[in-house]
Order: sequence, then structure tokens, then C-alpha cells
Amino acid sequence: MVFVGSDGQLTVPTAVKIVIAGGFGTGKTTMVASVSEIPPLRTEELLTEAGVHVDDLAGIEGKDTTTVALDFGRITINTKVVLYLFGTPGQNRFWFMWDELATGAIGAVVLVDTRRLDSSFPSIDFFEHRAIPFVVAVNCFDGSQLYTVDEVRHALDLDEAIPVVLCDARDRESSKSVLVELILHTMNRLAAV
Repeated sequence: MVFVGSDGQLTVPTAVKIVIAGGFGTGKTTMVASVSEIPPLRTEELLTEAGVHVDDLAGIEGKDTTTVALDFGRITINTKVVLYLFGTPGQNRFWFMWDELATGAIGAVVLVDTRRLDSSFPSIDFFEHRAIPFVVAVNCFDGSQLYTVDEVRHALDLDEAIPVVLCDARDRESSKSVLVELILHTMNRLAAV
């Protein structure tokens, strides 16, 4: 992407990479789609009989597709900064791709579904072990029990320095707020170094 500045000069904006991660069925594809200014790249495939004994659909019985590689979206902040969003696949059989997807990222959003909280621990561990800044975003699904930020923090055994926010991944403004929280958290961590 190239812009023409007010002086007629071509400028190339700084690319900022953000990873949207989380367990199977937490809403990663939905979040990328809700905020992307371009039609998002999706690698969704139908769930099949072959995955019946592999994919745990407890709590998400209505799910019929899954990301098999990545989701990709873009947000142009201005002529100087463009955000590139990379959504990870959720099932553990696709986790081998996470290192590549996270390379060069300034930070990550770990989406959490309180109906399946145990699926959040591998994502949190991934970013903690790589010292990649992240925020936890609780996707408040219709019909799910609502918990406070403090209850979620305690259940996930998160350090007080890790931001936890409630969101609706379907809602553009809600998803944008999560990304703003991540960028502020990342900037604060960098300023502290």
C-alpha cells in the first residue's frame, strides 16, 4: 500500500502486525471480519465426520466451520500506519502455524469463551512463553453466563498487568476497543523497558 503525501511524495506506511488468537470457536474469524476494512481472507472449511472424535464441540454444538490456516484483515489508521490482523486456527492440530503467524507481531488478542475457559490456557501460555504482549478479550456470547473481569482474571490466573476486557467480536466498535487496548498495553510495556 502506497500513499501520495500532500507534498506529492509517495509514502509507505508502517505495517503493524497483530495476532487474534484463542481456542476453537472463540470468535477469532468473527473479530477479524468485524473490523477489517477489506473483505477478510478466510480459510474456513466445513467440519466433517472425520473430525467428530478430534474436535470438541461441547458448548459450541452449532459450529459447522473451522479455520484451517488463518484469517487476514487490514485496518488503515492513516497514511503512516496500517494494522494487519492475522487470526489463528483454534484446534491444536493446527498450532504448528502459530509461530509463523506470531513472528513480527507487536502483540496479540487472546479471545476467551467462558463456556470453554479451559481452551484459553494454551493460547495464554503461547504468548507468555514468547514474551509477546497480549490482552485477554472475553467474547460475551449470547446465552453465556456473564462474569466480571476480576472473575475471569482469577479463573485464568492472569497477572494484574495483563488487561482483560469484555467484548462482542461481532461488533466493530467493540472489536476496535479491544485492539486499542492491545496497542496501549504494548506501548506501555515498551515504555517500561
